[in-house]
Amino acid sequence: MARISNFCRLPRVRFFDLECPLHGSVSSSEIEQFDGSVLTRGCKHCHWEALHTAPKSTEAHILARGRKKAEDLNRLLVGSGISPRFNGCTFDTYRTVEGAEGMGKALGACKGYVAQFTDNYAAGRSLVLTGNVGNGKTHLACAMVQAVIREHGAQAVIATAAEIIRVFKGAMDRGAEYSDRDVLDELSSFDLLVIDEVGAQSGSAYELGVLHEVIDRRYQFVLPTVVVSNLVTVDLARYIGDRALDRLRQAGGQAIGFNWVSARGAV
Repeated sequence: MARISNFCRLPRVRFFDLECPLHGSVSSSEIEQFDGSVLTRGCKHCHWEALHTAPKSTEAHILARGRKKAEDLNRLLVGSGISPRFNGCTFDTYRTVEGAEGMGKALGACKGYVAQFTDNYAAGRSLVLTGNVGNGKTHLACAMVQAVIREHGAQAVIATAAEIIRVFKGAMDRGAEYSDRDVLDELSSFDLLVIDEVGAQSGSAYELGVLHEVIDRRYQFVLPTVVVSNLVTVDLARYIGDRALDRLRQAGGQAIGFNWVSARGAV
C-alpha cells in the first residue's frame, strides 16, 4: 500500500560516508531523535557484527543490544504522532494549579490507565477526556502515549480527528492509491489510538460516520481508544452518537471531566 499518512511517520535520516578502521569507506547515517537531537550511527558493519556475531557476554554485544533497543524505542516515539511542541508533555511536567482539585484527579486517572495498560489492552478498555479548553487534555493524552511506549513497548499513536477525516477523504480522490479500508486497517493496527480534538469539526454526516467507524472497528478488534474532546460528555454523545460513546465505555471505560477554569499556560 502506498504511504498515505503521517499517523506513524519514520525518523528522518541523513546518509553520509565515513572511514572505518576495520571496514574502510562505509555508508553511515544520522537519525532524528524524538527529543529533537540527531544521533550518528557510526559504521553499520561494526554494529551488525557486534549485535549478531560477537559473544553475548562481550561489551561490544551488550552496547550494540542497548543501541538496538534505543533505536526501536525512538522509532516508536517518533512514530507516535506527538509533535515537537508536545514532546515534553509527560506526567511529571503536568503542573496542577492550586484550587483545581480535578486536575490532580485527572492526572491520577491517566497515570492509573497507563499503569494498568496490560489489563486495559487485554480488555480493549478505552478512555474519554472531555471538558474545557486549556485544561491540559492534550498534554495528558501525549503523556499517556509516551508512557505506554516507554513502559510497555506498545505502539501508541495520537492523531486529530481532522487529520483522520482528511486522510479518509483522500481515498476518494481520483488516482488515489489507497482505499478507505486501507486507512481503517491502519488505524486498527495500533495498540493504542488517541483521537484528539473530537468535536472541532463541522459534524457533517460523513465526518461523524468516519469517527464512528474507526471507534467501532477498534471496538470489534478489542483494542483501546482514547478520545479527547472540548465537548462535555452529554454533547460528545450527541456529536459522535450514543452507540459510539457506549463502545468507549464498554469493559469499564471511564470518562474524565476537565471542568475547571482554563489553566492555559500553567500546564
